[in-house]
Amino acid sequence: MAQDIKPTRSELLKLKKQIKLAKSGHGLLKKKRDGLILEFFEILKKAKTLREELVNEYKIALEKMNIARALEGDLKIKSIAMAIKDIPDVKLTAKNIMGVRVPKIESSEIKKAFMERGYGIYSSSAIDEAASAYEKVVEKIILAAEVETSMRKLLNEIEKTKRRVNALEFVVMPQLDRQKSFIQLRLEEMERENIFRMKRIKAKA
Repeated sequence: MAQDIKPTRSELLKLKKQIKLAKSGHGLLKKKRDGLILEFFEILKKAKTLREELVNEYKIALEKMNIARALEGDLKIKSIAMAIKDIPDVKLTAKNIMGVRVPKIESSEIKKAFMERGYGIYSSSAIDEAASAYEKVVEKIILAAEVETSMRKLLNEIEKTKRRVNALEFVVMPQLDRQKSFIQLRLEEMERENIFRMKRIKAKA
């Protein structure tokens, strides 16, 4: 059946263009994949540092809260907590890292002065220190949320890009090369057949 297929030179030219485009796309995707991997490891370092800082800040806040509970009692701490009305205003926007939209979390001022917290003069220094420590914890949580979500989005994009690179490298490009080889072979055969036919016609003449 293969012998019945008669490709043309225009088909070969079209196929060569497809191969050129596939190679160009493959090169660009490899660069994108490598760039994303570098960005991912940079963010990973930041995430590890933030995670350690968050754990340390939380330990400090827990100690401060335990001191406040021991000195003031749970009931007073709960009543002061209920008096706080101003909660952080968190806004979620996006930023671009190598074509990948990752979250950017912005918030109103977390760290507050003593009189800005809303519970006035009815607290002790122990409660104020605990509140200050937990404000630092919230700041770290917001930063960690942004960084770790960015990491997950980048990782998903890396996996997607790797699949595209592999599909081009191991499926599409070899398939196009095989088609090109087959068409070139058939065109050469057809050319030889034409030459042989022309010789026979001349011989008969």
